[in-house]
Amino acid sequence: MNHASMMRLDYSFIQQQLLDLAVSEPGRRLAERHVPTASLRQAEAWQEETAEADALLRAGSSVPLSAMEGIGSFLALLGKGRIYDEKELSGLSSWLGSIAQMKRYMAAKRELAPRLSGYADSMRDCPVLKEEIDRCIRGGWLLDHASPELSRIRRSSQVAEDRIRRKLDAALVKYKSSLQDAIVSRRGDRFVLSVRRDQRRLVPGTVWDESASGQTLFIEPSDVADLQAELAMWKQEEERERTRILSVLSSMAESHAEPLTVNLEAMALFDFILARGKLSRSYDGTRPRLRSEPIVRLRGGRHPKLGAQAVPIDAELGGGWDQLCITGPNTGGKTLALKTIGLFALMAQAGLLLPAEEGSEFGRFDDILADVGDGQSIEQSLSTFSSHLAILAEILAAAGSSTLVLLDELAAGTDPEEGIALSVAVLEELGARGTKVAVTTHFNEIKAYASRTPRCMNARMAF
Repeated sequence: MNHASMMRLDYSFIQQQLLDLAVSEPGRRLAERHVPTASLRQAEAWQEETAEADALLRAGSSVPLSAMEGIGSFLALLGKGRIYDEKELSGLSSWLGSIAQMKRYMAAKRELAPRLSGYADSMRDCPVLKEEIDRCIRGGWLLDHASPELSRIRRSSQVAEDRIRRKLDAALVKYKSSLQDAIVSRRGDRFVLSVRRDQRRLVPGTVWDESASGQTLFIEPSDVADLQAELAMWKQEEERERTRILSVLSSMAESHAEPLTVNLEAMALFDFILARGKLSRSYDGTRPRLRSEPIVRLRGGRHPKLGAQAVPIDAELGGGWDQLCITGPNTGGKTLALKTIGLFALMAQAGLLLPAEEGSEFGRFDDILADVGDGQSIEQSLSTFSSHLAILAEILAAAGSSTLVLLDELAAGTDPEEGIALSVAVLEELGARGTKVAVTTHFNEIKAYASRTPRCMNARMAF
C-alpha cells in the first residue's frame, strides 16, 4: 500500500490507537509494523482474529495478558553465556506463570475463540524450569535450601556472626567509657565500635573509618579480628556457591531458549490482537464482509477520529458504477466522506472492525491512492480546494482495475475551464482502466459528465 496515501487518509491515527492499547513493548512493535495487506486470505484471517478478540471482550473476560517487562532483553541474552541474577530469574518464573495462566484461559475459551485458542496451543509454560527457579529463589532472594552446600555455608556464616556479636557485646561493656555511642555499627562488611578520638589508645584494633568531624573513630576491636576474617571467608564461599547455583539455573533457561522465544512471540501476538479488539470496542465496531472483487458498500460509517460527533454516511462504489462524484456545500463533509471511504478500505484490509453498521462490504484493492489535500482538519470540518498535479501524475502511473483512487476537489486550484478539461480527461483515463474512483467537486460540468457517463454516479452531501 502507498505509504503517503495511508498517511493522508489518517491511518497513522488508527495505528497510534493500537500502540496505546497494547500493554507490552513486543505487542506495540507488532502494531507499529502492521499495515494493510493486498492478500484477501490474510485480511480474512486478521478479521477473524479481531472478531474473536472483540467477542472475548464483549463477554466481559479479563484476558491475562503480560506486560513482559524485561523479558525481551532477558531472551536476547540467551546463548551468550550470561549468568542471570535472582531478580531476573524471578521475573522469568513470574512470566512463565502468566504463560500457564494464558494457556488455561484460552483453553476455556476455545468455543468462543477457536483461532486464538489454537495460537495458545503453541505456548510452553516450561514447568520443570519454573519449579526449579521457584525451589531456589523466592522474592528475588536465593533460598538456603537451593543447595545443601549453600545451606551449610550460611549456617556456618551465621554461627561466626553470632560469635562476633557476642564478643562485641562484651566489648561494649569493656570499653564503655571510651565509646561515643554504645552501639555496634558496620563499615563495609566489618563490625565496628564508635570510639572517641581521645580514647583511641584504650581500644586496641583497626580503624576503618572516622566521622565527618574527625572526633569519632570506627574501630574493629582486636579480639574480633580473627572472627571477622573467618566470617569474610564464609561470605566468599557463599558468593561462589551463589554464582554456581545461578549458573545452573541460567543454563537451564538457555536450554529452553526455543520455547521461551515462541512464548514471547505468541504473547506479543495476543497483545496486538487484543489491542485490535479493544479498538473495535471503543467505537462499537462491526465486521465487514470481505470480497475478492474491488467494491465498497459502506453502511452508516462514522470516522473514528470524530467518535460520537460523526454523522454516519452511506457510500457505494464498484458495484453498479466505478466512479463516484461527490458534491455538496462547503464544510458539508465531502472531504470527510472521501477520507472515511479510504480509511475504511485500509482498515478492512488491515483486519480491523469498522465503526459502521452491519452489512458493510469491502473488496480487495491492490492499492489505495489518495490526494485529499495537505492540511485537512477533520476535527474542525475544514475543506481544501487545492489540487496537486505531482500526486495526480503518481496516481495515473500506478492506477489499475484493482486500485481505489480518492481525489479531493477535482479541477480546483487552476483556471476553471482548464481544470475541468483536465479532470474529465483524468476520469476518462481511469474509467478506461476500470479503476474505482471517488472524487469531490463543485463544478457542474463534472457533475454533468458523471450523469451522462456509464459506470459513473453522482452523490451529494447535505446539511
